[in-house]
Formats: sequence, C-alpha cells, structure tokens
Amino acid sequence: MRHMNGKIKALIGVAAFAVFLALAAVLYQLLSGTWTPDRVPLPGAPAGGEEAALREEGETAAETGTQTRTPAPDFTVFDAEGGGVSLSALQGKPVVVNFWASWCPPCVSEMADFNRVYEETGDDIHFMMVDLVGGRETRESGEAYVTEQGFTFPVYYDLEQDAALTYGITAIPTSLFLDAQGNVVTGTQGAIDEETLRAVVEFLLEDA
Repeated sequence: MRHMNGKIKALIGVAAFAVFLALAAVLYQLLSGTWTPDRVPLPGAPAGGEEAALREEGETAAETGTQTRTPAPDFTVFDAEGGGVSLSALQGKPVVVNFWASWCPPCVSEMADFNRVYEETGDDIHFMMVDLVGGRETRESGEAYVTEQGFTFPVYYDLEQDAALTYGITAIPTSLFLDAQGNVVTGTQGAIDEETLRAVVEFLLEDA
C-alpha cells in the first residue's frame, strides 16, 4: 500500500495540465513524467502553450507532497436510450471520465485498455466514456464504432456539448479521475497506457 501510494504520488506530481472552466481554472496533475502529448485538437479549438509553467507547478506539488482536490463541476450527457445522466449522480464510487471520438487515433489507441480495466473493476468504480458528438462525430458513428469493437464499458453521448463546454475540452482524448466524493484527483490530456491507467484506478480504489 505504502509503495503504491508513493508510486502514484510520483506519477501524479511530475507534470500538470489545466482545463479552463467557464468561471474558474482547474488544475489537473498529469500521471507520468515520461508522458508525451498524443492528442488531436477538436475542430476550431485554440492552440495551447502553457505546458512549461504547469509542469513547474506539478513538480513543486510533488516536492512538497501537496495535492488539492477540486470538486468536479457537474454536467449531463445521454446514455444509449437517450436518458440524461449527470456526473454528480455517480458519487459514492470513484469515477473515470474519458472524453473521446471515433475519428481520433489517440482515442482509439487507448479504448481497448479502458475496456479491459473496466471489465475487471467495473463493479467498484464507475466508467463514464463520453463521446464528444459534433463536427466529424455523430452519435451514429460513435455507436457503430463501439458495437464493432465489442466494448462493454458504459458509453454516453455529449449531445448538447455540456460536458465539453463545462471542462473546456479542446483536445482529445482527455481523462479525469474522481474520488468517491466527486472530487478531481488527477487527469490527463492525451492517450495513456494500460499500466498507468491500472495504477491510477488501483489508487482510486484504495483511496475510496
């Protein structure tokens, strides 16, 4: 337990990235010091450019051993039957939120890893795989991709762009990791590997 907690603190603290909300900026610490951005911008998204400053903040947090958990702003997306599901309704268990689209190569590269981890841990942690519908992506294309691949994790559709606007998503994939109380523990913008995903999920389960 102590070894794993130390490993996760190191993973979380080495680098950082920001997701700007409508009213405030929320800092999410990255998962791996060797992580290289592997993401694609959403159509019309502005360019970034704050990685160096954010990385310095993340390293400072790692050195001091501090980590601030921010309540995750709520949003509503839609399930396969068209019913609205809010992020806040999932409190009580940790939550993995992944923003993706079927046309996005980095998203596609990590989906099978998310599905494997979901199938092993889905009874103890919520997975919210949010398809960012709009532009190139349609609900039909997202549904067809999930069906073709045989994924079993829960898929939700951001039909009204509520989730994307709430978190200022400009590039995908983006993943957020919440504790059972609905606070952001960490997050990453870009594809992550299965080992890192498993390590963070294990930490969330131990922390619950």
